[in-house]
Amino acid sequence: FAIPMQLFWPDYAERDLRTVPVMINTVQHPLPSPKRCYNLGRSLGRAIEAYPEDLKVVIIGTGGLSHQLDGERAGFINKEFDEMCMEKIVNEPEYFLDMSIHELVRQAGAQGAEFINWLAMRGALNGNVKSLHTNYNIPISNTAAGLMCLENAA
Repeated sequence: FAIPMQLFWPDYAERDLRTVPVMINTVQHPLPSPKRCYNLGRSLGRAIEAYPEDLKVVIIGTGGLSHQLDGERAGFINKEFDEMCMEKIVNEPEYFLDMSIHELVRQAGAQGAEFINWLAMRGALNGNVKSLHTNYNIPISNTAAGLMCLENAA
């Protein structure tokens, strides 16, 4: 949580940024399903919309796309799956709702289950969103790096 804050706002410690961390278990089984995380995001989005004051809200869904750091699939990256996730999360997030956490791990690797954080973020947004920025890179490491900036469409 703190690292993305430092990257987006290097001076965040001096700014009046109010934060509410929402942590989703991506480590210890049983992990929550993609559908449950998306619905958590929807509930969060409704709560933000119901707030009586006008707010500027940023929702950061952190975590990796496909990767596995240990075991027999250590170094696993599924570029095609990652690109599909980044495409469908914009306008078809429902695509993932029937996927079990086991299927997600099969396609994305053990740590690729972190994608459920992205689904919670997407659930908090309106049905129609606009993609402002997308980047995907596979550096020389055991993980790829994906970044997206989405906003509610008018």
